[in-house]
Amino acid sequence: MKISLKKSGLLVAAGILSTASFAQSTREASIEGTTPLGSATQYRTWSIGVGAGVTSLQNIAKFNNGGYDKLDWNLGYSAYIKKQISPSFGLKATYFGGKTAGYDNSDKQTGFETKTLWSVALSGEFLAANTNWRFFNSFIKPYASIGVGVMNAETAAIAGGNKGEYGDSYSKIYVPADFGLKFAVAKGINFELGYQLNWANQRFDNRYNTTPPQQYKNDLFTYAHAGLEFALGSSSKPALNNSNPVATLVNDYTVKYDDLKAQNDALNAKNQALQGQLDGLNNDLKDDDGDGVANKYDKCPGTPSGVQVDGSGCPIVVKNETKVVEKVVVTEADRKVVAEAIKNLEFDLGKATIRSTSYATLNKVAALLIEKNFSLKLAGHTDNTGSRELNMRLSKERAESVKAYLVSQGANASRIEATGYGPDQPIASNKNAAGRQQNRRVEFTLY
Repeated sequence: MKISLKKSGLLVAAGILSTASFAQSTREASIEGTTPLGSATQYRTWSIGVGAGVTSLQNIAKFNNGGYDKLDWNLGYSAYIKKQISPSFGLKATYFGGKTAGYDNSDKQTGFETKTLWSVALSGEFLAANTNWRFFNSFIKPYASIGVGVMNAETAAIAGGNKGEYGDSYSKIYVPADFGLKFAVAKGINFELGYQLNWANQRFDNRYNTTPPQQYKNDLFTYAHAGLEFALGSSSKPALNNSNPVATLVNDYTVKYDDLKAQNDALNAKNQALQGQLDGLNNDLKDDDGDGVANKYDKCPGTPSGVQVDGSGCPIVVKNETKVVEKVVVTEADRKVVAEAIKNLEFDLGKATIRSTSYATLNKVAALLIEKNFSLKLAGHTDNTGSRELNMRLSKERAESVKAYLVSQGANASRIEATGYGPDQPIASNKNAAGRQQNRRVEFTLY
């Protein structure tokens, strides 16, 4: 089968145009599921390729065309299986077959025709794009390969325009050197354009030296070809020959950066919400008139300084009467009421907001303070988790929150003292959860 070089070029150009229309969407090989410096098991490393093209004694080096003036372009075909060792290097076993012919002049009266029945070669293939950081999973990948193999062929002489019988087939060593471009047209699929030079070991063109010693010469023929390469294995993995280590590093960095940014954004949103709650609590605990009753519970704001007030922040009217000083006696029953309140006292996590489950026992303490006119000292404590400044503020706010609640139930604000000691007075070890739980407390002292 004879094919003109012009027609071959048109076919190759049509192949490129047909693939370029959809190649843009698949330019970058998938790197999903891969990690920097990861093992080869993360990739597909085996591939197969098929190709077809034209052969001739003509070559770009214009070297050793056998002295033939008229050289035909004939059909050649090839297939290979390849093991990718790294993104830029692989080993492939190649099969090649086809026909090559040439004539002494344009009337094609004398010449030769050689059939390559089969040939096998082992070659090393180098992908240039996968070694350069500027090529981020490039669509176009230059490649080059060289190997050594065995070729089995038979040659026939042409005389008087007639082709003679093919001689006995012979097997010779040959060296294929291939270079060209690979186009990543889809995930795990490459379209190839290549130009292969083959050094054949004598007798290929049926011509030998006319001067002594008369012997066959080494020959050089070309194989211009196009084809497809398919990665083998699960489509969920990227093909190693279409992967660039730089792309994997950039993807890994981007995923980790996006994850950290999402976590940071979530923490910022949470901190803003907590700050809003803290600002609200601080506002509730303000005592603008300094009468000992927080603004939230003060029914008589603006009380003059020094005026004695009740639990609602309103002035107490004192009648002229003889005061009897009584000795304060705290009984076991009184201590039991306080102990029960301490035991049941709970706050929201990291806050000074009293949980509703604590109200019942606190109400009993308030009633006790009103009934027996006791004074009460509230001491807030925390564990050592977090900064000391935060713990000092939280312990103070929790003690003030308990005072505010007791005052709201009618207790005398002037008889309640609220102090925060932070982590400075632990009663247990802060090295374990049980000890830290004991250290987070508000102590009640009746007197």
